[in-house]
Amino acid sequence: MTIWEMLAVFAAGISAGTINTIVGSGTLITFPVLLLTGLPPVTATVSNALGLVPGSISGAIGYRAELKGQRRRVIRLGTVAAIGGITGAALLLTLPPTAFETIVPVLVALALVLVILQPRLAKAVQRRREAKGTPAHPDGGPVLIGGLLLSSVYGGYFTAAQGVLYVSLMGTLLDDTMQRINAVKNVLAAVVNTIAALFFLFVAEFDWTAVLLIAVGSTIGGQLGAKIGRRLPPAVLRWTIVAVGTAAIVQLLLRRYG
Repeated sequence: MTIWEMLAVFAAGISAGTINTIVGSGTLITFPVLLLTGLPPVTATVSNALGLVPGSISGAIGYRAELKGQRRRVIRLGTVAAIGGITGAALLLTLPPTAFETIVPVLVALALVLVILQPRLAKAVQRRREAKGTPAHPDGGPVLIGGLLLSSVYGGYFTAAQGVLYVSLMGTLLDDTMQRINAVKNVLAAVVNTIAALFFLFVAEFDWTAVLLIAVGSTIGGQLGAKIGRRLPPAVLRWTIVAVGTAAIVQLLLRRYG
């Protein structure tokens, strides 16, 4: 890499770490930059996954206050995310690079619809529970487990907009605040990224320069994102997710059909 390419990758790492902590979809910044430096798509994907691990952990630490009282939930959902993450990482090395490109924009679009409708859906679910006299499941029940498993498979494969999928599912199926849900989202993303990265270390090719630049940048960005995201009102956080998710869909479609 030239010095300018290195600076671009480092800046992309900071931006991705910030956006991932607040919303998700930071890969849509780092991945194109890595491709512009000349890295092959799979090498760029693997290098990006390795580099974003410190940023994911940094963001989760930044949200530690919102994680209080959620230990059981984090352990259960984190286990599901780990299983999905290793499955997705294995698929990356066996499926064609374009395997997910057709379905991903549809998944993200559905996730954004859920994020927009989340307040109404949550109230409707709560009214239904009250009518039946059944308490809310602390971990969202089988539907959330299944949805997070599939989202984590995708996250281990590519990671772009993974956070949007997590927030839309948990926001709809968990009776909790957006900030506490966002905190869990950061832990799940950290789990998937770490599991996938450990897998890639032994079986895939990656570029150490890119990994280190993104790692340092995303760690800084993770702390910035935590400070910004924790101060956002629920409505602002929700519409920030929608805006970033919409940009993700546009970029994915342009790469697929442009």
